[in-house]
Amino acid sequence: MISGMWNGISGINSFEKALGVGSNNIANVNTIGHKSDRASFADLMYQNGYGKGTHVQSVEKDFSQGNLKLTGNSYDVAINGKGFFLVEDPKTNNIYYTRAGNFRMGADGTLQSANGMRVHGIQSQGSTVIGTDPADTKFDKNYINFLGTGTITRNNSIQTINARSTDFTKTATDSGVSGQGYKTATSKINDIQALIANYKRSLELYSSTPDAPSTESKAAVSQIEYGSFQNELKDENDVIKVTINNVTVKQKFDTDIQTTMNKFADKISEIQGISATVNNSGVVTIKSLVPGKEMKVTDAAVNNDAPSITTVTEASLGTGQGLVRSAREALKNAIEAAGGKFIEITTNLDLSNENSLTTDELQMKLDNLNLSDNASGEIEIIDGKIYAKDGDNRFIIGSISTAFFNDELGLRPEGDNLYSKTKESGDPQDASRYNTLAEKTLELSNSTLGEELTNLMVFQRGFEANSKAITTSDEFLRTAIELKK
Repeated sequence: MISGMWNGISGINSFEKALGVGSNNIANVNTIGHKSDRASFADLMYQNGYGKGTHVQSVEKDFSQGNLKLTGNSYDVAINGKGFFLVEDPKTNNIYYTRAGNFRMGADGTLQSANGMRVHGIQSQGSTVIGTDPADTKFDKNYINFLGTGTITRNNSIQTINARSTDFTKTATDSGVSGQGYKTATSKINDIQALIANYKRSLELYSSTPDAPSTESKAAVSQIEYGSFQNELKDENDVIKVTINNVTVKQKFDTDIQTTMNKFADKISEIQGISATVNNSGVVTIKSLVPGKEMKVTDAAVNNDAPSITTVTEASLGTGQGLVRSAREALKNAIEAAGGKFIEITTNLDLSNENSLTTDELQMKLDNLNLSDNASGEIEIIDGKIYAKDGDNRFIIGSISTAFFNDELGLRPEGDNLYSKTKESGDPQDASRYNTLAEKTLELSNSTLGEELTNLMVFQRGFEANSKAITTSDEFLRTAIELKK
């Protein structure tokens, strides 16, 4: 009878704890990344075959995958698969682990969890700047013209290339010597537009074939031997002409032969992406300013005579870094010729040591990273890779890391969706190959109301039954005492 009372008390205590576990799961049914608890019962010691009751042997976490919910928030990230985010307490520098990916940008520009912990990952490794002015190391208010952006993804690295210029439309002026590549302000601007399009195409090609060998693009060059026919240019009825890329250029005799030839070359130089010079022997050299672009030169004539056309250099399109380099140099030179300034910024994210799980806090602000004066760039997270957009330019700035444990049940729950490692859990290891990170998405609690309410009913019935065991044992004991009296 006494034994029955103690068994009932042990049952009441155990089911009371189980009720606490179940109610905690229900309370956290809307907690981001929450992992439900499971109470495991075990019987107590036996004596002469009689059991001494029960107790809650352990309360274990259920780390099964929670449902994913699309939120549309750029800072929300969900782990689909195994692993935890790494976060650091800025007060103690202790590292904790969480499944809650409802992140934000802190006042200092670092990526933080909802409770102010700093999210860890791999930061981009500085930047390479190529520009007109060595003193300019980032995009500032003077660089207002977008020129191009490209993202080059390899197995162990991500590279972004971005370029801008000052307003060359306001600084371009007529310049040069007639017959020696003379350019008007308008033709300079037109040339730059053609070279911007070429630069963008080069970035696209490089992005699509990042492992291609590096070869430079070559610009087409042709020469026309007008020399032996120049003497035919005597009066205004005499005409010299040529067709370049389906654009026909004509020049009537003007003043003298050299003046006529110089003006003819100047007209050719007005064609978009073309520059022309003429020497004293009447040889006109026509060069494409766009590397890799074919140039078609036909129908050269002086009146009814057709001088010979020689291809000095055939256009050839480069590959890899050389393709971008040649396109960049041509564009840079054209912008500088128009009185403007050019700047290209390359950022690199090295992921070759990702498996070592060497991480640090992630800085998000472009001004803190010395990439732009714009501190409020738009953040974009794709599969854990962090990009910051400044207008049409897009920079790779970091990657969010995840870790897994050999015995995740050994982790110590700390509250606030945090866990800390223990001796039982072992050390964290890189989990990138075991999961994917879903952008603009959060992992919901894996507690389900239906299951938890069912468990509560079972626990309630168990509690009531053990209460009945105590009252029954008490009645037996009271009857025994009365019989003894």
